[in-house]
Amino acid sequence: MKILASLALVAAASVGAAHAAIPLYGFFVKNTYPHDPQAFTQGLFFKDGQLYETTGQKGRSSLRKVDLKTGKVLQKKDLADEYFGEGSTAVGDTIVNLTWQSNVGFLFDAKTFALKGRFNYKGEGWGLASDAHHVYMSDGSAEIRVLDPKTLDEQRRIHVTADGKPLIRLNELEIVDGQIFANVWGTDVIARIDPQTGNVVGWIDCTGLLPPDQRGTTDPDAVLNGIAYEPKHHRLYVTGKLWPKLFEIELIPIQRP
Repeated sequence: MKILASLALVAAASVGAAHAAIPLYGFFVKNTYPHDPQAFTQGLFFKDGQLYETTGQKGRSSLRKVDLKTGKVLQKKDLADEYFGEGSTAVGDTIVNLTWQSNVGFLFDAKTFALKGRFNYKGEGWGLASDAHHVYMSDGSAEIRVLDPKTLDEQRRIHVTADGKPLIRLNELEIVDGQIFANVWGTDVIARIDPQTGNVVGWIDCTGLLPPDQRGTTDPDAVLNGIAYEPKHHRLYVTGKLWPKLFEIELIPIQRP
């Protein structure tokens, strides 16, 4: 089965173990929307019902306000060519945007996209998410950093495990009903993580959502990456790097054979 093949890929790349005890979810596509096929999606989130996105690659990294229904970019702020943009999240009236290997993040005004400041961190920047109390940051490892939302200083780390084994390659993050949803880089799988324990409490298998031959590119990095949750209406959206489509999905529990 494709589902089990995807989980096997996660196991081989990340934890080296099966995940029989962890609940598994598939998906039902509720709506499909256009997405900029040139957008190397790194961060995806809603603020006040509006969709925002950050993109990567040097010379192409940007912060964007996007019209969900048309995929049109309504507002855009380019990063300097030296920076490889990464994940992003909203903290109050500020949008926080990471960079990959430059050890610096940027603070933008959510309305004007004007640069308000910057902050530094050690290691790589991958994904970001936030709730009412914390900012969560991934760096490609099995650790999720918990940052103070006012200072963005690191407070502690969540060690993420699946069946007791570290789960590496955690990438784009989103808070969904109190859980951390994380793309597992290079796979079609999203991990559902308990932020209190770091345990993976569910797998979402997105195999077949947009098959490689429908992505319009042979770029090997055109993988699933980008999770956005609109809490008012409880709507979940996913896309990928360089994908021409963005999907609203509903999760469906799957009974294993």
